[in-house]
Amino acid sequence: MSVNTQKQPQSQLMGTIIGIVIIAALALVVNWLSHNSAKFVGKEFSKALEYPLWAALLGLITNAIVTATNTKEMIKPAIRTELFLKTGLVLMGASVNLAVIVSVGGKGIIQGLIMITAVFFFTWWLCDKYGLPESLKAVMATAISVCGVSAAIAAAGSVLAKKEELAYVTALVIFTALPLMVLMPWLANVMGLPPEVAGAWFGGNIDTSAAVVGAGTIHGEATAKIAAVVKMTQNALIGFVAFALAFYFTVVVEKGTKPSASVIWERFPKFVLGFVLTSILASINFFDKGDLTAIKNLQQWAFNLAFVCIGLELTFADFKHIGGKPTVVFLIATLFNTVLALALAYVLFGLLA
Repeated sequence: MSVNTQKQPQSQLMGTIIGIVIIAALALVVNWLSHNSAKFVGKEFSKALEYPLWAALLGLITNAIVTATNTKEMIKPAIRTELFLKTGLVLMGASVNLAVIVSVGGKGIIQGLIMITAVFFFTWWLCDKYGLPESLKAVMATAISVCGVSAAIAAAGSVLAKKEELAYVTALVIFTALPLMVLMPWLANVMGLPPEVAGAWFGGNIDTSAAVVGAGTIHGEATAKIAAVVKMTQNALIGFVAFALAFYFTVVVEKGTKPSASVIWERFPKFVLGFVLTSILASINFFDKGDLTAIKNLQQWAFNLAFVCIGLELTFADFKHIGGKPTVVFLIATLFNTVLALALAYVLFGLLA
């Protein structure tokens, strides 16, 4: 009896160590793929094929292998998805410099507020029409209206969404960003949009920061700068949206829960406070250029590890339960987002310039 008791902790420790090695190795491969994918798919396309996609795919492949070999339970203690996600979001705050946002003026802030509000509630309404689950509805509406993958992660943490819901929305965000990154600069040239209007359109519509910069770069350097700042403006509101969702789900969705201050605080995603603090420190130039580079790298590694873990946790059967309706909702909402962003960019950065 005592021998078995000793062997069990040793076996768990060995499984954890093996799991850590596997996850770290997969993260290294993902890092290599994200930096070398241009060799296979071209420089412009590689900007939209971000590391979350590579990480989730490799995680799923490894998931199938460890499941087939009956070793998944052994490495399960090493799979710490939430820890990596929250760490990455806290670090992401350093990329939101409030001083830079203010430098664009009120137009970028006004556009961000209108876009997030209108697109969020349109997507929310559309999800209701298609009968999507509350948690999936929250993750999708936040991803489309705020800033894609990062916003989806924050929303998922606030509403305790299922891992497969986060992975599903993340895949839709990345696959949608690729054609938009190429198509929107071409359309901007066809319509003769000036750099300011084009940049505001790209930043207000495309859901991933890398694809926003990619689209801006294709159109021109001046466009890329405006696009990046407009996207940063929307990024800055992640914390507010995450708090609002946590409050709403505690008070309205989970009706059996008494909406006391302690319950709301318990559900409130504490990592949002870290995000805000990091953003404030970046805004007062607490970090130098080297610090910001290091933080950006650590952020990418954290998200890299998180999506590897998501892939390891999922099963293909999970996606069957979600069905095809979310894809239809996502595409319709993205079209609405595209048209509204163009209209606002034209008015605020064109007519009112």
